[in-house]
Amino acid sequence: MKIAIIDADLLGRQRHRFPNLACEKISGYWKEQGATVELKLDYENFDDYDQVFVSKVFTDTPVPEWLCETEKVHIGGTGFYFDKAPNLPDEIEHHMPDYRLYDEWIKSTVERAKQAAQVAGTPFNEKSFMLQFKEYTDYCIGFLTRGCFRKCKFCVNQKFDHVFVHSPLEEFYYDECKKICLLDDNFFGCPRWEELLAELQATGKRFKFKQGLDERLLTEKKCELLFSSNYDGDFTFAFDNVSDYDLIHEKLKMIRRYSASRNIKFYVLTGFESIDHIDIENAFKRIALLLRYECLPYLMRYQNKNDTPWKRSKYAGLYIAMARWCNQPSILKKMSFRYFCEANQALRKDQTTYCSSMKAMTDFEKEHPEIAKKYFDLRYGENFEV
Repeated sequence: MKIAIIDADLLGRQRHRFPNLACEKISGYWKEQGATVELKLDYENFDDYDQVFVSKVFTDTPVPEWLCETEKVHIGGTGFYFDKAPNLPDEIEHHMPDYRLYDEWIKSTVERAKQAAQVAGTPFNEKSFMLQFKEYTDYCIGFLTRGCFRKCKFCVNQKFDHVFVHSPLEEFYYDECKKICLLDDNFFGCPRWEELLAELQATGKRFKFKQGLDERLLTEKKCELLFSSNYDGDFTFAFDNVSDYDLIHEKLKMIRRYSASRNIKFYVLTGFESIDHIDIENAFKRIALLLRYECLPYLMRYQNKNDTPWKRSKYAGLYIAMARWCNQPSILKKMSFRYFCEANQALRKDQTTYCSSMKAMTDFEKEHPEIAKKYFDLRYGENFEV
């Protein structure tokens, strides 16, 4: 049996650097059945294989127009079906992932980079280059829990109305991996969160929740246990709705009592409820609160399977400028939004016209000076309180 596995996001997204867990599980299952498995890096010569599996996570990842489900070709993932993605068969869903699936691709990518550096006569630092592959090489990946009760309309996780234990840790735990990455939808919504967190801590390995955690569910006990863990990188949460402002303000005070110095990141959703000046104001209001508590906002511009609303907005340029400012912590920590736009303008050779960031900022400020006055000059850590 000859099996081809295609990670569509790897092929269709230039900077994509995260393994497809479904692909790794499919590979692990079929290798155990004695099949020859190949990570296929194109959409050609399907006739050479007995079965072809194509998976994608992101809706805007391009795939060939002719690609469809057949007896031989199987497609799956939220990138194809959004919130209606079918489940993997249980024997695959609960199989140990094949953490070596991407090894040959990584090796060939490194070799090409080395050769390119040699041709260009530039030094090549393999250790530094390999950092982009750390999610493939350093982590065992899985779901301890599945489901969420929030039913957010913008989210792909709407199959269930509660959070439940999905897999025991040993189902995807691989001792040779240095760290653990959890993809849980809403870990703290699970009644058994404390038991599961204790299991993670008992491994002695650093771990992280890739999808973020629901800060609205935080309690003193959860903060005490979470922030004392051997955690990997930034703690990540989400601030999707300005209507949660007061609640999240209280949770930020709690977070900073238990984690005064650690980096805390919040996804900030934009372009969902509207794409007008109100959405811009609501985004800045949330960002301002996060800056006050020295948290890092990460601007997320909403898109669904068929549409990217913010691109139709008269403020599309401002959405881009805000994301460029927010999503680079080294810049955000040093510059207000206004200073960021002015710094971009200063780099422009032709000072008779505005750069895109400066134009977006000044155009918006002319229309809505009261919003600009309130938020454009705020800086990271101003009026910090515990």
